Amino acid sequence: MNTTPRVTVVIPVWNGADWLPACLRALAAQSFRDFLVIMVDNGSVDNSRELARAYPRVSVIKFERNRGFAAAVNAGIRQCSSEYVVLLNTDAQPRPDWLQHLVHAMDAGGPEVGCLASRMLSMGNPALVDNCGDILSWQGAAAKRGHGQPADFFGRSEEVFSACAGAALYRRSLLETLGGFDERFFAYLEDLDLGLRARMRGYRCLFVPEAEVLHQGHGSGISSARYVRLVTRNRLLLFLKNVPARLLLRHALSLIYGQWYFLVAYRRPLASLAGYCSFLACLPHVCRARRRTLKNIVVPLEALDRLLAKKMPEPPLRELAWNWLRRPRKKKK
Repeated sequence: MNTTPRVTVVIPVWNGADWLPACLRALAAQSFRDFLVIMVDNGSVDNSRELARAYPRVSVIKFERNRGFAAAVNAGIRQCSSEYVVLLNTDAQPRPDWLQHLVHAMDAGGPEVGCLASRMLSMGNPALVDNCGDILSWQGAAAKRGHGQPADFFGRSEEVFSACAGAALYRRSLLETLGGFDERFFAYLEDLDLGLRARMRGYRCLFVPEAEVLHQGHGSGISSARYVRLVTRNRLLLFLKNVPARLLLRHALSLIYGQWYFLVAYRRPLASLAGYCSFLACLPHVCRARRRTLKNIVVPLEALDRLLAKKMPEPPLRELAWNWLRRPRKKKK
């Protein structure tokens, strides 16, 4: 008798006790039943592990310290043998038919469909979109497709650049082919990195509007300075370890503009500088990963060029700089 489930749901947790019970209750109410849950605890100091033990379908992997999102989900993926792997954030609450729609869509898709994006709705206002798939621009801007727009505008299944790993389904064979998520990212942009590598290998990503999840966003907080440092470093990792040299040269001005843009946008120059410095320590990893990635590209260069947006969905740099200069100063006592 085959006891291997078709789906394994991997939930990375770091001090997520405020959100975890509702997430697990929503999974317990799924109409699709052939799944198991692996919760990977990233060194939480709250009672997340104790809460998970109240649910019989949940097994727990415990880390002694926070090793980051990528390491956590990789640990869960290595423990499973199911055909499909679902990643779900702690602060997400899927609708009862969420898994059913994802599995049906993947079963109906061809082998080139490697991952699926959910329709993630704002938990505060479910009529609005939180994320309907991720977008990446040549300036390095990572955008949530449809964020803040009416959910009714996104009712059609279509191809997207990549899936937000907060609520996504992957073929386990794709994850094994790509070697999982890059743990050097620790947190932020690792799902875009995996999505880009998958697209370069010829896989497609589809948006499934029927697969709905309510999402809070930033349910496990991190300091602003650390966020800026990680995202600054990871943006460089994402491009320099994956993109062929010809495209890097073709879009060099856009890439440089993006670095200046986010330096101004984040308003934390020291944290940005720390991100650049930490990238230098990753150069040996970048060189090794780059050789592996470029050796296995199957997508034509021009098709790869079209995968990334030419313009970033952000206000122009001059507007940001002007707002920064005009921001009120704290008066000295």
